[in-house]
Amino acid sequence: MKIAFEPLGNVADGITEKLKDRVGGVFNCATETRAGLSDLARAYNPQRKQYSSSALLASLRKPEGEERVVGIAEVDLYVPRLSYVFGEADALSGRAIVSLCRLRQEYYGLAPDEPLVLERATKEIVHELGHTFGLGHCSNSRCIMHFSNSLADTDVKEVNFCGRCRPKIIL
Repeated sequence: MKIAFEPLGNVADGITEKLKDRVGGVFNCATETRAGLSDLARAYNPQRKQYSSSALLASLRKPEGEERVVGIAEVDLYVPRLSYVFGEADALSGRAIVSLCRLRQEYYGLAPDEPLVLERATKEIVHELGHTFGLGHCSNSRCIMHFSNSLADTDVKEVNFCGRCRPKIIL
């Protein structure tokens, strides 16, 4: 298995490489970085002042074989039924997207904390990739597959799958 990372728009220097290494370690697989979409305008919703995660997800390259593709963005994402999302996955296509926007302390008027944003982003990427392996949400608040309704939910989770979820991963 291989996981390909595609930066979408302007992503902070070096963060994709750091996330690629962390996520590759969790799944014990090869990773690579590919050129991603640079112009995100078609996914922008001026009424919401956010970007459609589904539109950006659809813009990612289609994975080949057992590959997964993850888009990394710095913009605020939404899906129609929610006010925002940290990420989204398409289980059938093997594609996922995660935004760093609301994972950053600066979004909330706090001082930057790169180690914290890397930890949060790693958790959200692993969570979304879990969906691409056939996993749903888990009731265990420490499991990476627990739904994150807030940053507090993300922060309390571990970066690992619980004992019930790990055996269900369809590789």
